[in-house]
Amino acid sequence: MDERVREHAEVLVDWSARIEAGDDVVVAVSEGSHELAVAVGEALGDRGANYVAVYDSDEIERAYLRAHDGDFDDDPEFELALYEAADTVLRLGRGRNTAARADVSGEIRQAHRQSRTGIREARMDTDWVSTVHPTRSLAQQAGMSLAAYEAFVYDAVLRDWESLAAEMAQMKTVLDDASEVRIESGDQTIQMRVDGRTAVNSAASVAYDSHNLPSGEVFTAPYATDGEITFDVPMTIYDQQVRDATLVFEDGEVVDFTAAQGEDAIAQVVETDDGARRLGELGIGMNRGIDRVTDNILFDEKMGDTVHLALGRAYDACLPEGESGNESATHSDLIVDMSEDSRLVVDGEVIQRNGRFRWEEGFERT
Repeated sequence: MDERVREHAEVLVDWSARIEAGDDVVVAVSEGSHELAVAVGEALGDRGANYVAVYDSDEIERAYLRAHDGDFDDDPEFELALYEAADTVLRLGRGRNTAARADVSGEIRQAHRQSRTGIREARMDTDWVSTVHPTRSLAQQAGMSLAAYEAFVYDAVLRDWESLAAEMAQMKTVLDDASEVRIESGDQTIQMRVDGRTAVNSAASVAYDSHNLPSGEVFTAPYATDGEITFDVPMTIYDQQVRDATLVFEDGEVVDFTAAQGEDAIAQVVETDDGARRLGELGIGMNRGIDRVTDNILFDEKMGDTVHLALGRAYDACLPEGESGNESATHSDLIVDMSEDSRLVVDGEVIQRNGRFRWEEGFERT
């Protein structure tokens, strides 16, 4: 086994999930992540945790959804009980075909997502962490050889997370003290309120309310969004390629949208439920170990010269105690390239210009 796989598993179990002896852990293993799952199993055994593995297959889900009539039972008790009893859920992605469910109808997808709302909430109430094992399908999607893609993944995952957390704390402080954030990209502007929210320093550990490995972003839960923005980083949503999606917001809601490609996928997102037309997240990428777009949201949204906005569900960690944020069965991220002709402005002060933060070398003061 490649030693980097064992290091990945150790970072996941120790830094990210903070597994301790006696913890009950569900490991969701995708079709392509068997080797990482073996290393994770070894690490869990060494730490005295309990585990159950489930097979998380896009191809099996495709077969099931295409055969189903769409009248799904809400939150089947046997599946709900598994996640309600778990301390931690580790999701190891991804499969052999990144577009395995592309021919499943949008209506069936929506019905299935909505029927699993309680299960999704139970899973997210655990110390869950998602990561990926570098596979040939992901390398192909990124346009890279497998060896080059493996190097890319491990550069992003095997980091000095404590140092990155300290750097990102500067952005968290800015957002925690802020009232309004404005994103300026070319001749487009979108603004949103963030006062009363708590930003998350997403340093790839549940100790930071962070649930992705790799991570490297600071995010919050915006509201009262107005303006227009084009998401110019291509990505896959519901197994469809989406390019140059433009969203128009008025009084906090999407009132119009277009896309050069994949407009149907955007329609599926905003038609999921009422909350899907509002933002659940503003995220600011800060992981300089991720240096190229790979059409994988786990990596692309963390790039240091991007920001992303998510339609749908807001994360509780960003909200005051007892307050419910935007609720939805979806949380769909869209990314803006901030490397050229762009500014991130917080309460009238430029925090990032053309991809560089004000505390980084190369930031243009004027």
